[in-house]
Amino acid sequence: MRLTVFGSGHPYRGGVARTTTDLVRALERRGHEVLFLTPKRQYPNWLFPGASDRDPDACERLDCAEAVLDPLQPLSWPSSRKRALAHRADVWLMPYWTWAWAGLWRWLLRGRRPPVAAIAHNPADHGAGLLQRSAARSVLGRCDAIFTHARALEEGLATEYPGLPMASHPLPPPDIGVLPAREEARDRLELPADRRVALFLGLIRAYKGVDLLIEAVSRLPAESDWLLVVAGEPWGDLRPAIERQVRDLGVEDRVKLRLEWLPETEVPVALAAADLVVLPYRSGSQSAVAPLALAAGSPVLSTRVGGLPEVVQDGINGVLVEPGSVDELARAFEDLDHGKLGELAEGARAGRWRLTWDGYAAALETLLLEVTSHESGVKS
Repeated sequence: MRLTVFGSGHPYRGGVARTTTDLVRALERRGHEVLFLTPKRQYPNWLFPGASDRDPDACERLDCAEAVLDPLQPLSWPSSRKRALAHRADVWLMPYWTWAWAGLWRWLLRGRRPPVAAIAHNPADHGAGLLQRSAARSVLGRCDAIFTHARALEEGLATEYPGLPMASHPLPPPDIGVLPAREEARDRLELPADRRVALFLGLIRAYKGVDLLIEAVSRLPAESDWLLVVAGEPWGDLRPAIERQVRDLGVEDRVKLRLEWLPETEVPVALAAADLVVLPYRSGSQSAVAPLALAAGSPVLSTRVGGLPEVVQDGINGVLVEPGSVDELARAFEDLDHGKLGELAEGARAGRWRLTWDGYAAALETLLLEVTSHESGVKS
């Protein structure tokens, strides 16, 4: 097929940029002719409160990529649409994750065009209000198919958009290369060799429940050898709240904070140092961290939200607890003795090739073939 893929890529960081880049590579390996249209900028400064949304090491620079999109500049939208149409693609692939891009997406979806398959990372923004949910509906409802990353999300979207072809496949992990030895990783991060390390990794937002995780660690018995490492950039004003919580609970000896963006080159080091990766989400659709951790051979302690139970298999490669429960998180830590932790790590290693980008691309192809077989190639 000839495909035009829209979305973030090099030099931007974040889950959407990384996974869209990996998808384009997988589609090219499977013989598709792909044009990858990427942004000149992603977000207004007030919407992204971090230090920067760029990390040149986060995504590979692809030869088929052209930086033409600007969701903040409507005067550029006609030329972006013209470039997309010039490729004469059989299908357009359009990721959806935030209302901030909705205006550009609606412009691209107007008039005559090829069929469009949305890749719904989120059905709407996390914590979306009425306007943000309306923005999502205004885009997804104009598409010709929706592909998402969990059966639970697919079922919810099928209810909201009846009649649209749907499919899902869990996100595979990115390729992060060979991990360093644990001893080397611990030395580089200045972590003790004689303690078990639980790792929270990624952008810190309220829905991810880092405060619940810190509270759970504070409830562990005095003799517990667990050390929690929180590595990620806090969203908005969460930094002072997290630092204050650690001080107020008196757990400075149990919690090590690295409240900043972790460069892509340092992610393998953090994973190699960890005995367990923790996703204490209050809510959510899915997580790119879960398959990443499992591919690195680290078991995952996660809450039962969104599509996470489809990736984290309770008692096999991780442990699942109810969202919002500090008691269950604390109990899970206490129950994970060295023997059980070793069994779960073996389960993670045994299943590390279960999710692949080739399998993901193949699932998407099946949906695209369904769409193109039922479409005349134009939707007005």
